[in-house]
Amino acid sequence: MVDLILRGGTVYDGLGSPAVAGDVAISGGWVVEVGRELGAARRVIDVTGLAVAPGFVDAHAHSDLVPLMAQPQPFKLLQGVTTEVNGNCGFSYAPDASVLAEVTGAAVPDWMFAEYLETITAARPTNHMATLIGHSTLRAAVAGFDERLRGGDLERMCDLAAAAFAAGACGLSSGLIYPPGGYAGTDELVALAGVAHGYGVPYATHLRDEGAGLAAALDEAIEVARRARVRLQVSHCKVAGRANHGRARMLLDRLREARMSGVDVRGDQYPYVAGATVLAALLPPSALAGGRVREVLAAPAERDRLRARAEAGGTGAGLWQDVTPDDVLITAHAEPSYAGRSLADIARRLEVDAWAATCALVAADPAATMVAFLMAEEDLTEIMADPLIGIGSDNGLPTGLEHPRTWGCFPRFFGTYVREREIVSWEEAVRKATSANADQFALRGRGWLGPGAWADICVFDPGAIGHSGTYAAPSARPSGIVHVLLEGQVVVESGEFTGERRGRVLRVR
Repeated sequence: MVDLILRGGTVYDGLGSPAVAGDVAISGGWVVEVGRELGAARRVIDVTGLAVAPGFVDAHAHSDLVPLMAQPQPFKLLQGVTTEVNGNCGFSYAPDASVLAEVTGAAVPDWMFAEYLETITAARPTNHMATLIGHSTLRAAVAGFDERLRGGDLERMCDLAAAAFAAGACGLSSGLIYPPGGYAGTDELVALAGVAHGYGVPYATHLRDEGAGLAAALDEAIEVARRARVRLQVSHCKVAGRANHGRARMLLDRLREARMSGVDVRGDQYPYVAGATVLAALLPPSALAGGRVREVLAAPAERDRLRARAEAGGTGAGLWQDVTPDDVLITAHAEPSYAGRSLADIARRLEVDAWAATCALVAADPAATMVAFLMAEEDLTEIMADPLIGIGSDNGLPTGLEHPRTWGCFPRFFGTYVREREIVSWEEAVRKATSANADQFALRGRGWLGPGAWADICVFDPGAIGHSGTYAAPSARPSGIVHVLLEGQVVVESGEFTGERRGRVLRVR
């Protein structure tokens, strides 16, 4: 007798195979059989008319500190997500991430990576978590916000990376529009990715430029992967900035050409035309050099120098040229009245131009965040349709005026782009949300549904799945997620979180 049977659903294996009508038998945390007439079970859940899929795997998350929040946070389970990959964009919270507090807004202990994993294990995550080691964090640990490394710094970074991989980090990440990671040259990235190669884990990168310099930034990422012989994950694939819209085909062609040349490259994407990041990303990264951003922005000559660099555009100029002040919505700031207002509105309120307002806002709160409307719908859907691209939310903490992707990325993808717009088939959509991501990060036994897989399962209603959240009211609860299982334990039942912290910290070794 098995523990549980999900009876009468439409089963998707997560590998892109045609869906089949059948039952799923679960025992001891594993899927043991898929088919008909599977015998007796201690419990049977009728899932007639519903889709039964592997639990979704979020390829690009920023939930690193969520387990430490006082209450369980089911915001990913309620999307059908059972596993997240954290530590993206070059920022993990170990080793020694305290130096990054001013720009991340999070004061944390000086953990080594193994200590961080032990801490979140003890806190008992709500869903499973795997974590990348961040390049910016490694760099800050040895050199702070200095633009140049000293003798021995790179070797120390490689040692710290090796310790993280030995502890179970699932790969290396970089965020090359952000300081201090953006100060690195290609050879530095190759050296660290070479350490990742020794542990069989990938390199995930927020490219150095997602706008006018996108082609060169892709070429650099591919060069790093080729020279270091690692799998490459291009984070949140996009074409940013109105002047650059229409270049999705170039991005996809670059990825395909790299694969044809022997580089194992894939990417991820969130289904929105707006991104979210720190407000300081509008500025050239040199504004934060040396950790003196407040001092730099207080000097009129420095503000003028930075403005000239930003308006010149190109790699290293920041995002200033990719947006207009009306495209930028402040989502969090030390001055609460700014949240929910556009940069243009705030500039008018302060009676200054948008550049001066940006400098003032960042100087007052270097960790301030924004939503920025950067992409075109046509590029978004062209990238989405490509089989090399999986789904990753790029979420923030589930509080305040965060981007709606935090609460609704996966339901929006399935509801808006699969059911309503038919950009991809249901089978392909499930693959993009499951095995396409799990395989890249070597999350063994997850991201597929069949005998021998972990029983991480999402049962959803294809006719109801979706998310109504907006940028003004982002935290609306998703619809259509009926049941979610973690290793055979029901953690969302009939759309309601059971309250149990059943997630595990996944160590890739």
